[in-house]
Amino acid sequence: MGSDESYNFVFKVVLIGESGVGKSNLLSRFTKNEFNHESRTTIGVEFSTRTVQLENYTIKAQIWDTAGLEYYRGAVGALLVYDISKHLTYESADRWLKELLDHADPHIVVMLVGNKRDLDNLRTVPSEEAKDFAEKRGLMYMETSALDSTNVEHAFNEVLTAIHKKVASREVTRGSISAVTLSSPIRLSGEGQEERRGCCKSS
Repeated sequence: MGSDESYNFVFKVVLIGESGVGKSNLLSRFTKNEFNHESRTTIGVEFSTRTVQLENYTIKAQIWDTAGLEYYRGAVGALLVYDISKHLTYESADRWLKELLDHADPHIVVMLVGNKRDLDNLRTVPSEEAKDFAEKRGLMYMETSALDSTNVEHAFNEVLTAIHKKVASREVTRGSISAVTLSSPIRLSGEGQEERRGCCKSS
């Protein structure tokens, strides 16, 4: 996973949801395979990248753990995270979803994620209830545990695959989600400015 490898696509994915649901640890588990027991509330934004191979494509995922609306711009995927042991974090999912859809690309791929599955004995949100919520709103759904890694890889890869399918099928027109595609693989000799630049605008 060097910074000088080729990739075909750059997809910006945001993590949203109430404070304390484990967004930062989902980010660090996926991008660095780390978990921080002393994790504190994110102030501002945390940002990390990981390059993954899906089918025959190399995708660079820019994952943003965000505390501000301005970071929704250019996002083509989102993980809407709640804590399965805290029902209030699940109850706010509708509000987070509305905010996201008001400020992000209308074709954004969204997955509802019930995190902290390792706390199943403290569960207050039944899986079936959350699954039903997701189905009614056209969202993907998965339960994860950043602590023990359960489904973390799977969740991010499913979202990236779904984004790629939208792009590949040309379901949407230029100026929306397809603007993230790069006509040919690009190669970076170093990190350069690529990390901080908006990934998904067609300039």
